[in-house]
Parts: sequence; C-alpha cells; structure tokens
Amino acid sequence: MGEHHEDRIEKVRVRRAPKFGVFLAAGAALGLVGAMILTFSFNGSQWISPNTGLIYSQGQVFGFLLLTCIPVGLAIGAVIALIFDRRSRSRAKSVTVDHESVQTDPDIF
Repeated sequence: MGEHHEDRIEKVRVRRAPKFGVFLAAGAALGLVGAMILTFSFNGSQWISPNTGLIYSQGQVFGFLLLTCIPVGLAIGAVIALIFDRRSRSRAKSVTVDHESVQTDPDIF
C-alpha cells in the first residue's frame, strides 16, 4: 500500500510541571479575599481624605484596594508556580521512548 513507517528510539525527560493559570487565578482570588477583609475590617470611609478632601464610600475603598491586592496576589501566585516549576525540573526523569511515524499516501484516501 502507500504507507511509510519510520521508527526510532529517543531519550526524553519527563516531569510534572505546574499549570501557571491555576496559580495565577488562585493568587487573584487571594487578592480579592484580602481586599474584602481589609475593606470590612477597617472602616476608613467615615473620615475625610486629607489628600482629596472627599469621603469615600465602602465600595470605592474596596475598588481601590482591589487595584492593589489583585496584582499582589497575582505576583504571589506566579512566584509559587515558579518555585514549583524549578522544583519539578530538578526531579525530571529520563525515559526511553519509541517514536513511530506513519505517513500514508494521499492518493489512496
């Protein structure tokens, strides 16, 4: 028929790498929770701001804290993922695999 088989033995390194998106999402969630805790722990919306002369509502304070806490949470999640990634590289194992390629003749199908 019109098939061509190619078979070769290769050595590859196998490791378990973390999924960075999961760690970033967890960090952002941690930042959100931190902003909530800070907003409702301290009632800073009752005083006039010395810088602007305004009184901010609790929702505005929460928004301002989100602008700080979410990037900090993302950074913490990224650092933890990088630590796990470095650790998984040191624990990588070499294995031997059989790499097989099959090419079919396009005129047959």
